[in-house]
Amino acid sequence: MSKAYDAIIIGAGHNGLVNAAYLARAGKKVLVLERRHLVGGASVTEEIFPGFKFSVFSYVVSLFRPEIIRDLDLPKHGLTILPLPSTLTPTPDGNYLYRDWDHFRTMRDIARHSQRDAEAYDEYGRSMYFMAKAVKYMLGITPPDPTTLHPKDLMGLANLGKHILGLGEENIYLLTKLMTMSSADFLEEWFETDVLKATLSSSGIIGTFLGPRSPGTAYVLLHHYMGEIDGSFRAWGFAKGGAGGIANAIANAAREFGAEIRCNAPVANVIVKNETATGVALENGDEYYGKVIVSSLDPKLTFLKLVDASLLPDELVTAIHRFNIRGSSAKVNLALDTWPNWACMPGNGPHLHGAFSISPSLEYLERAYDDAKYGNFSQKPYIDIILPSMIDPDMAPPGKHVMSCFVQYAPYQLREGTWEQKREALGEAVVNTLSEYIPNLKNIILHRQVMTPWDIEQTVGLSQGNIFQGELTLSQLFFLRPAAGWAKYRTPIRNYYHCGSGTHPGGGITGAPGRLAALEILREQK
Repeated sequence: MSKAYDAIIIGAGHNGLVNAAYLARAGKKVLVLERRHLVGGASVTEEIFPGFKFSVFSYVVSLFRPEIIRDLDLPKHGLTILPLPSTLTPTPDGNYLYRDWDHFRTMRDIARHSQRDAEAYDEYGRSMYFMAKAVKYMLGITPPDPTTLHPKDLMGLANLGKHILGLGEENIYLLTKLMTMSSADFLEEWFETDVLKATLSSSGIIGTFLGPRSPGTAYVLLHHYMGEIDGSFRAWGFAKGGAGGIANAIANAAREFGAEIRCNAPVANVIVKNETATGVALENGDEYYGKVIVSSLDPKLTFLKLVDASLLPDELVTAIHRFNIRGSSAKVNLALDTWPNWACMPGNGPHLHGAFSISPSLEYLERAYDDAKYGNFSQKPYIDIILPSMIDPDMAPPGKHVMSCFVQYAPYQLREGTWEQKREALGEAVVNTLSEYIPNLKNIILHRQVMTPWDIEQTVGLSQGNIFQGELTLSQLFFLRPAAGWAKYRTPIRNYYHCGSGTHPGGGITGAPGRLAALEILREQK
């Protein structure tokens, strides 16, 4: 079977769908091929147990770029973002830290722990706001190559330098710290309360194989701080219908622009003739031909599986082999008979509509990382939790609830045994940890789904189950992502591009790689 398209996108994750929508909006004839039975990649909603709908992998939204929402008119296509108004961090002694959108209530709660920290919290928020605004500029540009004299790159470097110099001396120093320090060390310059430092620093370890005291995690903290909803930085939300609501809205927009999306269509390889990508071959033998082929898969699959590595420069192949893509995150999804009763804040109150963070201290987080360093999953893991059915009642049957638990750390490579053998033991460790704070939890669990890094890899194809398609460390950012000289969404094979989270500006449900890659493709075709 053969059919010609202007562009073929491999993978219907959110970046692949964004790429397809932008190309189709520009009048291109676009085909998206997805291996699974539904679109979304790691941004999917599935009814795992009758009546209970889970955001199986990704579960919150904040980093998704507002310009994409506007350009594709996603609210028209079904995107509704519901706010997550608070974060509750319980401590083993029965105390807690509670922060919500009521600024003065948050300040009072921090002051219960430290008046000094309450006074510093405002200044910290202002500083991080300016840093987020500063780095936001970088999220919207194709990284200029500092090693070339091409006029476009020189202009890009000049604009970037002008932007950074415009931050002012104090903010440049602060940005340098954020790019190089650990999240724990950075926050210890601001605060003295351990539970506050731990809760804030947990944003620096999400999706990374690093601990809170590992250099570079301060940038990951900033990366998550850059999230915004309706112009409000550090605002997090939940897509109505779960994470699949985001993917479905983008897919609907792409289809309206004329894109064709085919599921149950796993791609075996990219067809290359005369050093030019001309099409793709499916696992069933079908072939499709296109003027442009775009992979939204991670760099290892894009460069080392879909094409013959002998077609690539040796130094690029070596760089991709070395690209750090270790998986460290798991997901535990629970179907509950009723709402969970937190010991530190009992009852069915507004706090159940927000997020919960099992991060009582920096030592707790670092010890959780210690387990993973030596090839074991954390017995006392960091857990980030939301109750989607409290925010969107359609996610569970009446009176029932779903609990989404993001778990750190669960290394892809175990020292002993396999994840098929250890999967349920991880689930038990998560439930046991949560039960220390939710006394009624074990009695109300109806069903449990455990997704290890190995399961994530097997299900959605992310190498090692890495949710960011590669660590967000300084050596893998901006013009070094995924490799030096190849950060502009192009590959050495003509007409073969990549647009996944393994490209600039990195992971999370941002859509930015898909958009920027589409703009580069359209610019080059002109």
